[in-house]
Amino acid sequence: MRQSQLFTKTVKELPKDETSYNAQALIRAGFIDKVGAGIYSYLPLGKRVLDKICDIVREEMNAIGGQEILMTALIPKENLVTSGRWETFDVLFRLAGNDQKEYSLGATHEEIVSPLARKFILSYKDLPFGVYQIQTKFRNEKRAKAGLLRGREFLMKDLYSFHTDQADLDAYYEKAIGAYKKIYDRLGLGDLTYLTYASGGSFSKYSHEFQTLSAAGEDLIYVCDKCRVAVNREIIAEQKACPVCGSEQLDEQKAIEVGNIFKLGTKFSTPFGLRYKDQAGQENPVIMGCYGIGPSRIMGTIVEIYHDDKGIVWPESITPYKVHLLSLNENEQADRLYRELTARGIEVLYDDRELSAGEKFADADLIGCPYRLVVSAKTLKENSAELKNRNAKTGELVSLGELTAKLP
Repeated sequence: MRQSQLFTKTVKELPKDETSYNAQALIRAGFIDKVGAGIYSYLPLGKRVLDKICDIVREEMNAIGGQEILMTALIPKENLVTSGRWETFDVLFRLAGNDQKEYSLGATHEEIVSPLARKFILSYKDLPFGVYQIQTKFRNEKRAKAGLLRGREFLMKDLYSFHTDQADLDAYYEKAIGAYKKIYDRLGLGDLTYLTYASGGSFSKYSHEFQTLSAAGEDLIYVCDKCRVAVNREIIAEQKACPVCGSEQLDEQKAIEVGNIFKLGTKFSTPFGLRYKDQAGQENPVIMGCYGIGPSRIMGTIVEIYHDDKGIVWPESITPYKVHLLSLNENEQADRLYRELTARGIEVLYDDRELSAGEKFADADLIGCPYRLVVSAKTLKENSAELKNRNAKTGELVSLGELTAKLP
């Protein structure tokens, strides 16, 4: 992508009410645009990052048998009345249509997926299965804050699984935990992310969250490093020891919730009449589980963790472009290099703008691609380009013929 053709630009002026680092950096670097409190548009660079996060999530959901669907964002009032959540779910955006019926914008989708599954589940032979979507969710938060970490509109992957019995759900639940760990590893968050025991509410004794350690986190968790698990502050009063090994040596840490999973049981299958016939012909309620992860929240979390005083430092797995190529008044050779790297399948953001070297360097650090490649009159005297890792203090001259081999 030629930066001269990118319709967005880096910006210096920030919204006065934007205090979170992730939103400030993403707005300054031209990844997102703030529309209102907790409401953001994703610009070309930001969309590339978000798509790569979604691709990783999608691949791991497919690997455990998830089938992707896309459910309606409008949920009829009667569905939420059936589940009992029309009056009790306090973050719903409620609206009325010209058909004189009331709806909510989807905050979560149990009330859509349960009656959907009822249409296709007849007997035990139709189970188990899992369906998931990646879709925009809407929650009428009283205080939308922390940039992408707590929004009124955000992207969410929600997987729902359907089972004949508790044992089958338990087995799939463990498989989902494994898939989530793979996702966080691929995103560069694995070492900082803990499976965290949380209150199960009306669903079960415990649910589980995935919490990533960060000073920007709003949650307090208590970590057992020996077992790589944690306990959420909400249940620490009753669970003062590690639920795995029993140790009371728990380390208090601030963290960001980057995923959650629940064993729903029959919470939604019962009110929606979601049943199946067993081998004896007896009808039984379907047992359900749900598994959520927010790609947009993950994007904000990664920025909170991976940055320095100059800007963002993207992990290679989700960077908008692998290489940021800077031309310092040597467009002909830089143009040729851009075409060659692109032809070899390397994603390149090419700064061919008529700006000073200082402005280009500052923008490259702010945007945060893993590798910066500089072509200038000085480097061309050596038939080379300067290659610098975003995390390195200095670069190195690399001959033009060796560049591809030098880029991991």
